[in-house]
Amino acid sequence: MEFGSLKDKVIVVTGGTGVLGESFVNCIARMGGKVAILGRNEQLAKDRAAAINSAGGSAIAVVADVLSTDSLDAAKTTILQEYGHIDGLVNAAGGNMPGAVIEPDQDIFSLDINAFNQVLNLNLQGTILPTQVFGPEIAKAKSGSIVNISSMTAQRAITKVMGYSIAKGAVDAYTRWFAVELANRYGDKIRMNAIAPGFFITNQNRKLLTVDEQTYTKRGNLVIQQTPFKRFGAAEELEGALIWLLSDASKFVTGTIINVDGGFAVFGGV
Repeated sequence: MEFGSLKDKVIVVTGGTGVLGESFVNCIARMGGKVAILGRNEQLAKDRAAAINSAGGSAIAVVADVLSTDSLDAAKTTILQEYGHIDGLVNAAGGNMPGAVIEPDQDIFSLDINAFNQVLNLNLQGTILPTQVFGPEIAKAKSGSIVNISSMTAQRAITKVMGYSIAKGAVDAYTRWFAVELANRYGDKIRMNAIAPGFFITNQNRKLLTVDEQTYTKRGNLVIQQTPFKRFGAAEELEGALIWLLSDASKFVTGTIINVDGGFAVFGGV
């Protein structure tokens, strides 16, 4: 079998209607995987599935809310009816929200706790709940894999995004803990790892980092200065790590968090 092949593997991608999610579902299909595109935007999910199918791949669109076990259970039923089994899960749903952004002049003892909790739930529970629902099916696979999406904010203190940072730090802890417990119960039949992207332009951070396609904000320039490659990442640059972790090429890898960050995490700034 081709290195990194996902032939005949059924992979569920939450957040499949996002910017990074689009790259994820397309690369899974290119590597022979059958992809279930989960998201709340039904039309966008259908459009992406149709594009994959018209190119000779296999994909279905499934409307689901990662914070609702009922919604996820219904999604699982739909996927099993279509494909009969599930081999992998990419927990790509997540993100920040304006109310949870802490500005420099803001009183840090008067935070919007509701917004904080919403961000925490979306990123942490939005990773745990899909794993709880789809995990038992993945454990039946000969070689199942779950890939979580972490962030540089879990490794470095990055201003303004406390809630998002804490949530992604918790995702890292969950990845390590759950990987061990999966191994204790299932041996090497099901693995859990995470990818920690550096700074990629998405719909959620575009206004924070860019003025237009050619001009960066002050914060955007600070990111570039701290990134040895001196640029933002492109969504497709996460694909190699994702395919490797989903495929049997990484069969002896679990509990690992892979940085795809242009050197951001290791650069001391001088």
